Amino acid sequence: MTMSTSRAEKVTEFLTCVICQELYIDPCTLRCDHTFCRKCVTGYIQTRQDAVQSKTIPCAFCRQDTKVPDPSRPVEEWAGQIKPSIIIQGLIDTQAGVVETGSASRCSVCEKLGEKTQGASWCSECQVSLCERCVKIHRASPASHDHEICDLSGEVKVKRRRKVICREHKDEVIKLVCKDCHKAVCQTCCVVYHRKCESVVTIQSMLPNLKYHLRRHAKQLSKKIYRKETIVKKTDEKISGIEKNKIAVENHIKSAVERAIANIKQKEKQLMNEVKDITDKQTKQLKAVVRLEEIEMQMYRQHCEFIDQALVSDCEMDLYDAYQAWESGAVELGDVRDTDTEDTPRIDDIRFTPDTDNVQHILDDLQLGKIEVAYQDQGTCLPSPVLVDQIDGRIVGDEGGPVLLDVTVLVVDGLQTCVVTDYVNECVKSLYTRNNLTCHSTLTLGDSPCRVTQLNENQVMVSVPDIWKIVTIEVTPDLVLLSTNTTSKEYYSLAVLSPSCLAAGTTNCVDILDMAGHVLRSVTTHNNETLFTRPDYMCVNNKGNILVSDRDEQSVTCVTSEGGVVWRYAPTGGRALRPYGISTTTTGDILLACSNKVIRLTETGGYVTDHQDIGCDPYGLYVDRHDTLYVCGGDQIHEVNFM
Repeated sequence: MTMSTSRAEKVTEFLTCVICQELYIDPCTLRCDHTFCRKCVTGYIQTRQDAVQSKTIPCAFCRQDTKVPDPSRPVEEWAGQIKPSIIIQGLIDTQAGVVETGSASRCSVCEKLGEKTQGASWCSECQVSLCERCVKIHRASPASHDHEICDLSGEVKVKRRRKVICREHKDEVIKLVCKDCHKAVCQTCCVVYHRKCESVVTIQSMLPNLKYHLRRHAKQLSKKIYRKETIVKKTDEKISGIEKNKIAVENHIKSAVERAIANIKQKEKQLMNEVKDITDKQTKQLKAVVRLEEIEMQMYRQHCEFIDQALVSDCEMDLYDAYQAWESGAVELGDVRDTDTEDTPRIDDIRFTPDTDNVQHILDDLQLGKIEVAYQDQGTCLPSPVLVDQIDGRIVGDEGGPVLLDVTVLVVDGLQTCVVTDYVNECVKSLYTRNNLTCHSTLTLGDSPCRVTQLNENQVMVSVPDIWKIVTIEVTPDLVLLSTNTTSKEYYSLAVLSPSCLAAGTTNCVDILDMAGHVLRSVTTHNNETLFTRPDYMCVNNKGNILVSDRDEQSVTCVTSEGGVVWRYAPTGGRALRPYGISTTTTGDILLACSNKVIRLTETGGYVTDHQDIGCDPYGLYVDRHDTLYVCGGDQIHEVNFM
């Protein structure tokens, strides 16, 4: 057994229903994550009366119950309410969707006629194998002459096209979609159940749009994955930083404790020195007392000897002198005592009485320091922009390095198309990707275009101020000139207000024009003050008001199409503006190109934050319905995600 065969068997085992022991047919997954054929689940429910009574679907593998979303429906429809397992079905389709040439079947047409002819080709439309004779007939038939036919003689693999059969009408393929009911149906379902629905279209007609949105969704998921990877990386770095910070804080705590211990030891030393000084003084005093007593004892001994000598003397005068000396008090203690010593109080005792209560109180209240935690302000913290893609605005044939002044993005036939104005090369460019190949289209206008704005799903309008023109262009996604209107002024900025009128900015003025370029009314002043000097960029917000970016006035002004001023944002000092492109998000927030950053404002003109990491000095801005920002600057368009 080869490794590929072994792998295939394992995949087949994984895709086998444990109830019928066959490959899954219409697999559905229960709450316990076990998957079964939908018909097998229905059959199993009907064998379990307790499940019917409890209105739950028991798992045939682990017996865990799954709640029925709508138990009021017949039991036969309970399994139909469980969501299909898209991943399992995709694996089944992938495994069953390949025909290998080594196992090519017989000709399907001949087999129906009772003949056994080896198939030589495969029709991907009809999903049949054909012999050489039947291939010629197939190609000659008006119904199948344009079908894609693949030769099976080589070592190639041909993908089968899976046909989805209607559950109710088993002989019909699902080819239609009811947009009103959001449901894919067969022809019979359409006739029976959707006669009153207004919008029923073929799946085939929806494919470009479906592919675009799926690609768009995949791209958004890729952006989210990238963003999550960035968050995980930064979080890991924070964890590492926390560990390092923990060690530093622990060292600071140890240092504080050591200083506290050193202070306590210093107190101990002071007490010990104080005890030593007191005891030394006491010892000195007591030694002085001893010395004094010894002197007095010596004097008493001498006087005793003098009396003894007088008593044994033969001379009466000796007895008299001894008597006189005693009487005069010449040998009394007061004659030899030190008066200073007498005046100094004597230390009787030394004691140490610990202040236990106070020490304990001090230790309880001892504050070696305070641990502080800084929390991130979740209310004002906005995600950083993520540069998702860069689109090169340089194309073959450019006479000079392009300077892209404005950008808008359309979806045409499922292709995301960037339309930009190139001031240096005097043209409008469309940039898109088809079949993984980078494509472009150029429309030369005879002079330098400035701004571009969307007229509808596949048309744009471009201002060419130096020759006083506004041109209308169709995007296919290649560029086709539809019309050119000569205006009475040189208009720089444009914004479509409705299918019948647009706003255009010129020196000191914003005009409301009809689609032929005629001035309907002008907005110039408010309360006798000039509103605009150089309204280079503008856009329309979700309330139909005009947002005007004025570089000379260093302001953003929100005005109505009738000329009323809703609000004005014109900060001064360090936050003074030098504004360029302007656009709005789906939530109404305003993004404004300004020097090397993009400023975010609320829909009422309140400052939110600066986004610095745009990747270029921004000029034109455009935000699509997924809130992806497209920024043109220099010779590139930067696709930036603000997730």
